[in-house]
Amino acid sequence: MAAPAKKEPSAAKLAFLVVAWYAGNTFYNVFNKKATNMIHAHWFVACAQLVVGIVWSVFMWGTGLRKMPNLTSADIASCIPIGMCACLAHAGSVLASAVGAVSFAQIVKACEPAFAAVIGLLIPPMDIKPLLAYAMLIPIVGGVGLACVKEGKGVDINVQAFAYASMANVAAALKGKLGSGVTKSLKQDPEKNMDSANVYAVMNIISFCCTVPFVVVNELPTLDVEWNKAVEAHGLQPLLINILMSGFFFYIYNEFAFAFTAAVGAVTSSVLNTAKRVIIIVVSTIVFQEPMERNTVLGSAIAIGGTFGYSLAAKKKAAPKTKEA
Repeated sequence: MAAPAKKEPSAAKLAFLVVAWYAGNTFYNVFNKKATNMIHAHWFVACAQLVVGIVWSVFMWGTGLRKMPNLTSADIASCIPIGMCACLAHAGSVLASAVGAVSFAQIVKACEPAFAAVIGLLIPPMDIKPLLAYAMLIPIVGGVGLACVKEGKGVDINVQAFAYASMANVAAALKGKLGSGVTKSLKQDPEKNMDSANVYAVMNIISFCCTVPFVVVNELPTLDVEWNKAVEAHGLQPLLINILMSGFFFYIYNEFAFAFTAAVGAVTSSVLNTAKRVIIIVVSTIVFQEPMERNTVLGSAIAIGGTFGYSLAAKKKAAPKTKEA
């Protein structure tokens, strides 16, 4: 007897997932920037955001609204490298937005396909993309470069923000390379209860555990001083609200993004993920009054357009070779 066909998600459900994903991501970037503007302990902020997601997951599992993952120690060990990459990708994004403009961090993060392409070639099994996909890396890198050219000043790069955003890109590329096989095998075993939501929840917990040592090494000695400074300057309630809300929206937007990708596949998700950056850049320039010069607008448009093209070209399968007579 044939297995029942998988029910396609309704257009209304897909529209809801996209709107929730976009809204959550936009609100996350706004609250994250406000939180990191208030307190100069950015690893701590990144770590605290992950705690909010853990509380949410424990609530869902504890109430029975979601089945608890059933993982062995070997399963968890296989997830640790992915969780470490998730830790660095998240922290890199937080730190990049903290030390620079949100719009600049998003422009640099548009370069992620270039990092993914290099990682795909360096780490076995080799992942060779179609030639058109590699061609799309030219406008991506060129667009980011143009966005860094200020009129009358030449090249003007926030080195710290660029370095942190690049760290996030490398980590995200490694996470995608290392994680696809592991998460696929976990999802395929129904006894492990590892749907898309639980995969993300487990990675979030491991990411938190990997972030704690960075907080201890980089910020723990001065954390109480920085916290008291922030409370004195901005008040306890606004500080807590921005940290908690950034953590809530970070977790929620990722859950919706994972659900959408599971429903429609990686190609459509990659395209919409690219379009999402446009909204974040526009909103951040308005909320935080971040300057957008002509080269910045043009360069970001070229880079995001290149990312859009890469997302489509990278997923095209090469035509099968015909057998010679």
